[in-house]
Formats: sequence, C-alpha cells, structure tokens
Amino acid sequence: MSEPSPVFEPQFLQVRELSVAYGRSQVLFDITLAAPRHGAVAVLGRNGAGKTTLLKTIVGELTARSGTIAMDLHDITRLPTERRVRLGLGYVPQEHAVFDRLTVRENLEVAALLNRDLSPIDQVLAWFPKLGQRLGQPAGTLSGGERKMLAIGRAILSRPKLLLLDEPTEGVWSGVIEEIAERLRELIKNTAVVIVEQHLELALNLADYTYVLDRGRVVLEGRASAVRHDPKLLHLLAP
Repeated sequence: MSEPSPVFEPQFLQVRELSVAYGRSQVLFDITLAAPRHGAVAVLGRNGAGKTTLLKTIVGELTARSGTIAMDLHDITRLPTERRVRLGLGYVPQEHAVFDRLTVRENLEVAALLNRDLSPIDQVLAWFPKLGQRLGQPAGTLSGGERKMLAIGRAILSRPKLLLLDEPTEGVWSGVIEEIAERLRELIKNTAVVIVEQHLELALNLADYTYVLDRGRVVLEGRASAVRHDPKLLHLLAP
C-alpha cells in the first residue's frame, strides 16, 4: 500500500481506523482516509465494497463501531448529522437527494433558506442552465441528469466546506456527464470533495488522491495518476 500523499497536509477531513457494522455484520474495517481543504479524493470499489457505508458514517447516518472522524480538527465522530452540517459538511446521496413533489425552484429555495440567503440560487442556475428551464417543473419529472444537477445544486447552496458525493453521474446520459464534471472541477478549487464514482475516468481525472476499497478495507491507495496505472486496479474493480 502506498504512503499517504503529502498533498493532504494539513488534512481537512481525517478518518482514522474507522470500523462500522450493521448489527453483528461488520462492513468497514479500520479505514484510514484523508482529504485536503481544497481538491478531490476518489473512493473506488466494486458494488458492496463499503463505499456508501463510508459516506453515511462520515455524515452521521451510521454510527462508527470504533475509530474517529475529524473535520477541520473538530472531532465529529459522535456528533449528530445536523451538527456536522453546521460545521460545513454537505452530502449528495446516491438516491433520494431531491424532493420529488416540489418544483425545481422550491427545491433550491428550501436549500438556500438554511443560510437565509436566496442569492446563491442564481449561481446554481448559471452553473446548470438546464435547471433554469425547469424551475416550475416537479423534480420527480426531471431526467436522471437534471436530477443529479439539482441535487448538486442543492448541496452547493449549503455552502459546504466538505462535500460528499455518492455516484453523481449514475444513470446520467453521457452527454451530460462532462457538464457535471466541469462544474465539479470548479467546485474543488475551493472545497474539499470526497467522490464515490463508478465512472472511472471521471473519478481519476477529478481526484488528486484515490482510495480503493474491497470488502470493507482499503486495499490500494495513492495519487490518482499512480493508481490509474496500477495493474491491480482493474482486478479490484472487476464485477
């Protein structure tokens, strides 16, 4: 396993020896991971490797059995989700990331009201012009790509310092993937991002550093440029 990259000093997110279980079934084993204040970290692995469990534990939906999670030197391991959000944690889950019955405008307004400021909505619409054409449309009727754009836009409105993205291009038409990727490239200039993504090229192009999970353990890590050419990578990601 590669040595942790110096790009993460000082580390904004620090996950150390994290273990998580569903009842008696342990899913994550001693996960150690770090993310910089600005930039992206990719988490790769087969379905069932523990990637979503990792994100849910960082955000507070699941409780760690052992280990610690720190964000900007604050230990958040036992904090409720709402406290983590107040410290600057944002999360775009794989599913159910928008309110289907609310319009696009209402989805954005609800997210913006958390900061009592509606002005950033214009920035989201500038980033994702398609949403501006759908403001009065119920979110549940949007295409897969438009729903992902709306979910990311809602997360941006909370002004996160750390954003967790779970499969942001899943079910998205290939023509829209690059549009989402371009917005994420802009986002990571000023935000810490942890991205779980099956689209290998997108993940490795965005990320400075990559972790590969297998059966709940980190089995490969390193700079994205090095992991890309590691002969073990495709074997670890094969179905």
